[in-house]
Amino acid sequence: MKKALAGLLGLAGVAWALKDVPRQLGGKPDPVHMSRSPRFRDGKFHNDKEVRTVPDRDSFSISDFVRGGQDRKPAAEVPLVGPATPVTDGLHVTWYGHASALIEVDGAAVLLDPVWSDRVSPSAHLGPKRLHPVPHQLSDLPDVSAVVISHDHYDHLDMETVRALTAGTSAVFVVPLGLGAHLARWDVPADRVVELDWDESHTVNGFTLTCTAAQHFSGRSVQRNVTLWASWVIKRGERAVFYSGDTGYFPGYAAIGAEHGPFDVVLMQVGAYNDAWADIHMTPEEGVQAFKDLGGDLLIPVHWATFNLALHPWGEPIDRVWREVKAGGLKLAVPRPGERVDVDKPAEVDGWWQALA
Repeated sequence: MKKALAGLLGLAGVAWALKDVPRQLGGKPDPVHMSRSPRFRDGKFHNDKEVRTVPDRDSFSISDFVRGGQDRKPAAEVPLVGPATPVTDGLHVTWYGHASALIEVDGAAVLLDPVWSDRVSPSAHLGPKRLHPVPHQLSDLPDVSAVVISHDHYDHLDMETVRALTAGTSAVFVVPLGLGAHLARWDVPADRVVELDWDESHTVNGFTLTCTAAQHFSGRSVQRNVTLWASWVIKRGERAVFYSGDTGYFPGYAAIGAEHGPFDVVLMQVGAYNDAWADIHMTPEEGVQAFKDLGGDLLIPVHWATFNLALHPWGEPIDRVWREVKAGGLKLAVPRPGERVDVDKPAEVDGWWQALA
């Protein structure tokens, strides 16, 4: 009897832990709507070349990935920077950790890939957990004109954050093709959703937001690539920003730079890399090369520090970026989570992460 009761309680616990999963998976995009893209064939989106998105079974052990070593986490608390006073001119970037960032141009703001939840998973109780707290609350944000999403993986598209921003702001969600189905499932009004294919743009409050190429994949469940992935060009007036999203290195960065650059600042994915998935996540050196291909002026590395999503040591991505940048005489800013970077007057890199690695 006790065993049966324990079993029932265990099943109830599992059911409770997974209760939000069906909604977290999002909606099902309409293939007819997706077919307007030349990248959509046979019911799926495709990169410009065939890429490997699933690692070889022998490339690493699941035990290594799940348990890993202590060097995959910071050795002490990550220093956070609280909200700064409002700005009304200039170009500023606030990095919140991982890929979440705020772009401010002359006081107007766009929010990139906001993830405020504790875990990047379909369950609030299982999956990769934050290595540091969120440095600012959503209520600390200035008025946001648009929320820009790169793709639908959990560490970039967070249901609870989307729902909070829907209720607490009037921002429009500007997303790659297909992601509108997820947002509709989460009760975002249709008139606040703009879906774009690569090379398409949307204008809001003086910003021109252009969806550009990336080499990655998508999916919130076992079904993959029914939504599009992207990088983004954010322009307002004379200022231009590039955000890579998640991507492997590919030869299209020079073309993006030639068409949309030069860029005052580039937010580039440099973390969560491994030889087993080299086609879909850049190494730090590849991120720096992509920055050079784009013709960027200031590099801000992103996609590191906040979630343990790969096998490399916690601080390794930025050590490697810094070494590459110094060798090439390039400009780099490495903010603490929550820190605002004045793109025209960035602070000197001080190696703050090295004491924690």
